[in-house]
Amino acid sequence: MRQWKGKRYWLVGASDGLGAALAHRMSAAGAHVIVSARSEDKLRALVAALPGEGSVQTVDVSDDASVVAATDAIGRIDGVVYLAGVYWPFSAQDWDAEEANAMADINFTGMMRVMGRVVPQFVTRDAGHIVITGSLSGFRGLPGSIGYTASKAGTMSLAECMYADLRGTGVDVQVANPGFIKTQLTDKNDFKMPFLMTPEEAAEHMFQHMNTNRFKKSFPMLFSWVFRGSQFLPDWLYFRIFS
Repeated sequence: MRQWKGKRYWLVGASDGLGAALAHRMSAAGAHVIVSARSEDKLRALVAALPGEGSVQTVDVSDDASVVAATDAIGRIDGVVYLAGVYWPFSAQDWDAEEANAMADINFTGMMRVMGRVVPQFVTRDAGHIVITGSLSGFRGLPGSIGYTASKAGTMSLAECMYADLRGTGVDVQVANPGFIKTQLTDKNDFKMPFLMTPEEAAEHMFQHMNTNRFKKSFPMLFSWVFRGSQFLPDWLYFRIFS
């Protein structure tokens, strides 16, 4: 079990949904959570409702200067959890360049900006905890998912790269790959979402993973087998089934 009391964790993308639920869970465990997003009002309301200590630091992960200013302002931290993400469902036939670019920039490149400021500090101290939020959708290309699936595949790959480099050091790297979570993002979907979780259920899965020494957790377990198993299918069969 990881020790949380007195630890300072930066939750990037925590104004609502999974991020807000995880902030509550970690705060209850004794961590001081620094919650970040673009909406200061939502963040302040969140901190006021936390069972323990918390603070607010606004950040726009799509802006280099904003990320630099935020990391300088929060100072020394023990861990970072990247949860920021945007989502719009559309296919290649209905490509929306602005929305596709936003998903790539916030979901993936935004994480690169944050990690570029945090990871060197952790490496210098040989101590730190990095948690990345991937997605079951990131295991293989899916129809109607231009932008989002690719961005999540990128985050999951970057987590693997960091883990490969940092395993055996004092810097822990983990990735959590959730399925469907009931949020304002998934409310955009017009299809049935199997094993739909509440933010609190997903946060509990994620928090329990953060208490282990394991690198990766994909959940819900039964649903994750569909996506993990798809990696072993030949292309002709995979696309016939999933398209």
